[in-house]
Amino acid sequence: MMNFKAIILAAGKGTRMKSKYPKVIHKVCGKEMVNHVINVSQKSGVNDIVVILGHESDVVKERLPKNSMIAMQTEQLGTGHAVKMAKEYINDEDTIVVLCGDTPLIKEDTLRRLFAYHLENEYHATVLTTKVENPTGYGRIIRDNNEDLLKIVEQKDANEEEKAVKEINSGIYCFNGKSLRESLDLIDNNNAQGEYYLTDTIYIMRDRGQKVGAYNGSTIEELMGVNSRVELSKAEEIMRKRINESHMVNGVTIIDTNSTYIESDVEIGNDTIIYPGVMLKGNTKIGSNCIIEMNSAIENSTIGDNTEVKNSTVIDSVVGENTTVGPYAYLRPKSNIGNNVKIGDFVEVKNAIIEDNSKASHLSYIGDAHVGKDVNIGCGVVFVNYDGKNKFKSVVKDGAFIGSNSNLVAPVTVEEDGYIATGSTITNDVPKGALAIARERQVVKEGWVEKKRSKDNQ
Repeated sequence: MMNFKAIILAAGKGTRMKSKYPKVIHKVCGKEMVNHVINVSQKSGVNDIVVILGHESDVVKERLPKNSMIAMQTEQLGTGHAVKMAKEYINDEDTIVVLCGDTPLIKEDTLRRLFAYHLENEYHATVLTTKVENPTGYGRIIRDNNEDLLKIVEQKDANEEEKAVKEINSGIYCFNGKSLRESLDLIDNNNAQGEYYLTDTIYIMRDRGQKVGAYNGSTIEELMGVNSRVELSKAEEIMRKRINESHMVNGVTIIDTNSTYIESDVEIGNDTIIYPGVMLKGNTKIGSNCIIEMNSAIENSTIGDNTEVKNSTVIDSVVGENTTVGPYAYLRPKSNIGNNVKIGDFVEVKNAIIEDNSKASHLSYIGDAHVGKDVNIGCGVVFVNYDGKNKFKSVVKDGAFIGSNSNLVAPVTVEEDGYIATGSTITNDVPKGALAIARERQVVKEGWVEKKRSKDNQ
């Protein structure tokens, strides 16, 4: 049975990035470049991933999928040397694709078509190519009379006729496993740079009478390597446009694509409307028929169908269906909001469950709490969860009513249908159906202001 295996070159430092971090872990639309390449490989049908590491290998390794195979290139001696480091992972029956960890824009469909072309034509090696109007600086693809690959000529070695060729080498290759293993044993570093070039395997195979090909099936945009912050920004722009367009194709309305930031793993249901200034990050899932209003930020959270988030921040939380959040609400990590709930303006929720049909309309803090169904939390209510050393939990059960400007000092429980009078500070449990009043009785002192003024003027 044929096995597709990717070898991803990720050993370089990337000095032009001017960074203490390895180049391949810089992010494009929220994901490390090398992980974009890994994900695309997997989606295209690759079964196994081998990543070649070198510079700051531990830093890169901790960001890779756990099932990645690792090969080390301690000296940077060229692309051929890098692939040699993975030789123990190359089996005769494998189909190998070699990719660069700094090309995050390569597409799944492009790799699928490369694999099909390689196998259908029974090539021992196939180079992915593209054509450009100005090929200066790129290796030229020279074909033979059968349109198979004759050679790859670098700019500095090309004659005038070869320089006029517009088809260029992408740096992405597909190999028969057995042929690659055998050719890697034969390459040398007898060149000006003293490096082992992967392209030499192409010449070795051809000299041995093995058929090699070139597949013109990509765009120059897909092949863009990211070597600087400027190129990183360009890749971000291209990928953000791709992501936004893919959501629109799937039935999402994005009012202004230029001001909308959606990361690569975000899922959005159809008929949802995304307004300008929205940021959707991480493993966020937005349901169908939602409205995400301007300047909202949602990260690693799930938003149910028919829910509206208005100018608010939601982090590591779950929001149910037919719920409204905001404007200016803040759902901090571990907030779990039910269906038909209202979280109003300037309400902050943290590590709390709020069940169906409850509402906190404005200016409240609900932390470390479990709020039941059909609960009303009035304006200015504070769940006092922290004593300066430890945090405690408050429980408000179904049908309770928490009057405005009240404090619930945890740990405390308000039983079903319990009422808290406005302005109360509650330190003891409230029984079912009871009214709790915890405030000073009002005292009115007639003429007090005049007496104060007379005293102040003495």
